[in-house]
Amino acid sequence: MAKPPPRRPITRATTPSSTAARGPVVPDIRDHRQGALFDLPVPGWIEPCLPTLVAKAPSGPQWVHEIKWDGYRISAYLDAGKATIRTRNGHDWTTRFPLIAEALAALPVHSAVLDGESVVLDEQGRSDFSALQAALGKGRAGRNPAGSAIFYAFDLLFLDGHDLRDWKLESRRDALEAILSHRDEVIRLSEEIKGEGPTIFAHASQHGLEGIVSKRRDAPYKSGRRDEWRKTKCVLSDTFFVIGFETTGGTLASIRLAHFESGTLKVAGGLGTGFSRSSAADLLKRLKPLVTMRPPVAGAGGKGVVWTKPKIRVEVEYRGWTADCQLRHPSFKGIREE
Repeated sequence: MAKPPPRRPITRATTPSSTAARGPVVPDIRDHRQGALFDLPVPGWIEPCLPTLVAKAPSGPQWVHEIKWDGYRISAYLDAGKATIRTRNGHDWTTRFPLIAEALAALPVHSAVLDGESVVLDEQGRSDFSALQAALGKGRAGRNPAGSAIFYAFDLLFLDGHDLRDWKLESRRDALEAILSHRDEVIRLSEEIKGEGPTIFAHASQHGLEGIVSKRRDAPYKSGRRDEWRKTKCVLSDTFFVIGFETTGGTLASIRLAHFESGTLKVAGGLGTGFSRSSAADLLKRLKPLVTMRPPVAGAGGKGVVWTKPKIRVEVEYRGWTADCQLRHPSFKGIREE
């Protein structure tokens, strides 16, 4: 792939009045035993910015591009040497990523909020969602800490009493690079890739990656689904609710899926591939307590299907949609545990 772009020199502000308009600056890490009138406390929770799925990666100098990591979106909240790791929905998963939390707590900052992705890499250095699932453990009672997971940081939202969300992306990235300047095998910078979006996307597809994320370099950080961040996937994947299953000889054979469309849960077809023996057994064990007598979604049907309440979410790869709104060539990737 193309090499990441060279970074601009980073200067440090000497007062808390520095803003994004003054350019890429990093607040000084002062002696916090002394009172600072304008210092802000670490936010308790910031809803993440989510990229919009597009068919073609954008082009132009206003866009920067990164690899799309296939893992769990997490954010790290650092305060006085203590790290708290939260999922995309705000759940505390610090105990599930102890090595990541330990490495984050060692960063040379007093307080910070970092946005990124927890992943497990395969032998080729590609993120592997199934491997992350295995690292986190199987079954509700056996949620293991993911010792092999690492954290790719791609944004910095808060630093030493300063809320950076109104800064431009390129300024936040400069600040992030400054605090991640030391080499660490657990906490890594998600590198920007120089070039045009379609070309980078083609290289990502050739290397078997999930896709790329493109971001406007001049945009502030806004929570929720945003057009300033766009994702282009080499292979489509998304999260679906399990609404039923079928078994053969007591073993899980297939599952039925549904998804939200305009606020309504609608059927999305089913799948019977992608399971390992252990993942099939684990999913069946989770589904059995959720069995219900009737289909939970209007329009769902099928002889021999055991219907379940839509409580379990799974990650599914697929190749598109049919004319009757069913998934094309879906394959099971793993359970979304949140």
